Amino acid sequence: MTKITFIQPSGIDIEVDATPGNSLMQTAIDNMVDGILADCGGSCSCATCHCYIDEKFFDKIPTANATEESMLDFVVEPQDNSRLSCQVVVTDDMDGMVVTLPTSQF
Repeated sequence: MTKITFIQPSGIDIEVDATPGNSLMQTAIDNMVDGILADCGGSCSCATCHCYIDEKFFDKIPTANATEESMLDFVVEPQDNSRLSCQVVVTDDMDGMVVTLPTSQF
C-alpha cells in the first residue's frame, strides 16, 4: 500500500493507506478524511476536492490537463501546488506524499 498523509488546516495529520489506481479524492473519501467535499463525484466539474500537493511529489504526478486548469481558476486560495484530488491517480511512487487541505473546504 501507498501511504498518503492529509493535513487539515487545524494541523491534524491523517495518514491513510491508498490503493494505487484510485484517485486522491477517492482515497480521502474511503478513509473519511474531512475537507475533500467531492460534490461532483470526481468528474472535474466543481473544484470541491481542491488540495495542495507537497512540491517534492510534483514530478511524480502528471501535469494538470486543460479542464483541471480551468477548474483551478475557481478555487479559493490557489497556490502553485494546487490540484484537484479527483485528477491525481495514486501510484506506488507517491508513497509518503503529503497533501494539505485548504481552509475554505472546512
